[in-house]
Amino acid sequence: MRSSAIEVSRLRKAFGDKVVLDGISFEVPTGSVFSLLGPNGAGKTTTVNILTTLMGADAGTVRVAGHDIASQTKAVRAAIGVTGQFAAVDELLTGRENLQLMADLKRLRSSERVVAGLLERFDLVGSAGKQASTYSGGMRRKLDLAMTLVGSPSIIFLDEPTTGLDPRSRRTMWQIVRELVADGVTVLLTTQYLEEADQLADRVAVLHEGHLVAQGTPDELKRQVPGSHVRLRFANVAELDAAARVLTDATRDDEALALRVPSDGGTKSLRALLDRLDRESVNADEFSVHLPDLDDVFLALTGTPTSSKADVK
Repeated sequence: MRSSAIEVSRLRKAFGDKVVLDGISFEVPTGSVFSLLGPNGAGKTTTVNILTTLMGADAGTVRVAGHDIASQTKAVRAAIGVTGQFAAVDELLTGRENLQLMADLKRLRSSERVVAGLLERFDLVGSAGKQASTYSGGMRRKLDLAMTLVGSPSIIFLDEPTTGLDPRSRRTMWQIVRELVADGVTVLLTTQYLEEADQLADRVAVLHEGHLVAQGTPDELKRQVPGSHVRLRFANVAELDAAARVLTDATRDDEALALRVPSDGGTKSLRALLDRLDRESVNADEFSVHLPDLDDVFLALTGTPTSSKADVK
């Protein structure tokens, strides 16, 4: 069993009379991607600010990299890297100078080697001598993340890292995140793109009105939402008729010679379904499992359509 890189217990934060976080708890295993989702005002950015020691909590305990964020702030900061919603690069400096500045602030030995390695890793060698103000949005994001990696943090917080990027740049960032995790880095990701959480996250937590309303793998969350079904296709009408007599709760599609059967999408229910057909000597040519996507989960749990997604404060 993997150890936990982040442990949050009964975390609470209020601004005046407004309770933003009402006793939330979760854990992030080492070397995994944990995605925090929530509609506008849910409290995800507040959570990140507390976990990265930028803001104090009112109650609860948090350990990051084994260190208590309240009493061991310096140790926590030494273990983490943070990339915010907007690239925090100095536009008057070149890409190389931005990285060198970070290396100097962290008092790294062999800083030139570290900077050269990061420029190579993020495909920024050709533009290393140009001012960051001339960089595209995708290049600035890559430089920002490269700056975050100076000092080799074991845990990285990415607060909406691909906001405003074109699809190609977004997928480049996804690949970089996957490579970081493959190297053992832990990533806590907030995102306004549910596809991003589906692509990257090992576990997802949905934050709504200060409460965590669901946690699990993307597939586990999808199974909680009505609409999961198994689609069975048959070779001929006779087989379709026979299956329809067995599966009385199925929806029939005569044109496609198919049945749509409600299911939670799990292996146990799928096995039971196929066993029912087998007992009646009915054979399906093919079957496929269809699950709701994270957009459906998000809407069902929060009542907020994804088209209104915005940054959570």
